[in-house]
Amino acid sequence: QVQLVESGGGLVQPGGSLRLSCAASGSIFSINAMGWYRQAPGKQRALVAGITSGGSTNYADPVKGRFTISRDNAKNTVYLQMNSLKPEDTAVYYCNMVLAGFREYWGQGTQVTVSS
Repeated sequence: QVQLVESGGGLVQPGGSLRLSCAASGSIFSINAMGWYRQAPGKQRALVAGITSGGSTNYADPVKGRFTISRDNAKNTVYLQMNSLKPEDTAVYYCNMVLAGFREYWGQGTQVTVSS
């Protein structure tokens, strides 16, 4: 059974930093892409950042220059370094993984709250 376990969320003041991690375990042989989505109350879930198997990255406009997605292929782990956090970044952040064959998995979500 494939499982994605997220960690690193929490409460941080504006301008602060957090690093989220998502470790995938189970029957994983080929990952097409991993990414982070977020969903604020009353809003749609939206892509924050993604990284492909080839290492290409993409970011949503609101986080460009502030967030960095990275991965550790040996550990099947993806990270999201979040700097210069703003209250608008407050959301539940979900790890996403797409395997070969387009099977898609989601983490349980981790709360990020940016508030003074």
